[in-house]
Amino acid sequence: MEHRIQPEILGPTGEVMAHAVATCVHCGFCLAACPTYRLLGQEMDSPRGRIVLMKSVLEGGLHPEDAALHIDRCLGCVGCVPACPSGVPYGELLTAYRAHVEPKRARPVLNRLTRLLVRETLPYPARFRAAVQLGQLARPFRSILPNGLGAMLSLIPTSLPPRMPPLPEVYPAAGERRARVALLVGCVQQVLAPAINWATLRVLSANGVEVVVPRGQACCGALGMHTGEAEHARRLAAQNLRAFPRDVDAILSNAAGCGSSMKEYELLFKGTDLEETARAFARKVQDVSEFLDTLGLRPMRPLPKPLVIAYQDACHLAHAQGVWGAPRRLLGTIPNLTVREIAEGELCCGSAGTYNIEQPGLAEQLGQRKVRNILATDAEAVATGNIGCLVQLRTHLQRAGKPLPVWHTMEVLAQAL
Repeated sequence: MEHRIQPEILGPTGEVMAHAVATCVHCGFCLAACPTYRLLGQEMDSPRGRIVLMKSVLEGGLHPEDAALHIDRCLGCVGCVPACPSGVPYGELLTAYRAHVEPKRARPVLNRLTRLLVRETLPYPARFRAAVQLGQLARPFRSILPNGLGAMLSLIPTSLPPRMPPLPEVYPAAGERRARVALLVGCVQQVLAPAINWATLRVLSANGVEVVVPRGQACCGALGMHTGEAEHARRLAAQNLRAFPRDVDAILSNAAGCGSSMKEYELLFKGTDLEETARAFARKVQDVSEFLDTLGLRPMRPLPKPLVIAYQDACHLAHAQGVWGAPRRLLGTIPNLTVREIAEGELCCGSAGTYNIEQPGLAEQLGQRKVRNILATDAEAVATGNIGCLVQLRTHLQRAGKPLPVWHTMEVLAQAL
């Protein structure tokens, strides 16, 4: 009997998955854009190979576990999307597929434990801070722990930045108000790099933007969406739908992964009573660099001395959101700053949400490759637009014995106010 995808029995996202699978013509343009194909050279570790596997699972011809090895190796970086001439919405397919098959997966106990720890700590800043502090004590034993737990401890910084004052509920615009926005402050970022949010507030304010920081906001749900934990992601996202005001010009994120996930809220709530609300919310979401580039920066001050910086594209900013030029144009307005491009800049650094925990070997290779290309620019510092990339780059620069400063784009702009 011939198998085919039956969207009506796959749930609310069945049509999304069926459309994505049908759109792929297997031309192969995605191969060179795929980091895992570049590393492994296997067809099943390419986007078109994974689409074949997902199609077989969705048709009922293959069990999810039989496809799991290669699907799990996918970073979800969607570097294949801009390379695809057919416009396959690979990111939507991957998110929906993982949510569809996760309940059917039979994961080993240690893998389930690692995922549980991630799910119950990373989206909650207070829990995450406590987990990091406990992890620092356990860090010396990471070499004898299983891969996932050992990788998690390897990424823990030796020290946390000092606590900063709580963000105000409203941060006023300096001078004439040009816009009013709401800001997602993130979860991991509040613990590992709280200065990013303060720099974001300062830059927005200096450019005439009033910023609302909703008190009831939660994690964006990105981790759950990336790992197939759709119900957990929906609970967090629903909290944001309730918390964020609608009477703002935009809903801003300064983390590429968070912004990309919030733009997918319509997919997350497809077929529910919140679908229309999620669609309206997603339409207002912008990365802070995209918003400021459209608004136009007020004149920036020169840096105290010349600085050469390498700009690293976060995958979920450049590929998923299509925001490539905005950060470069913003940085280009700073006198005394030179921005250099990184070879293979389109390739993922290996962070990819929890990828460097679940696939530490591949993540390590990608991190090392990215750092080699950064060091080849002879830059004095690195700028990027995502907390995950920032942590990954700092980790591998440190391991390479070249601990260059790694800043968020907003931190660099704040230096020129």
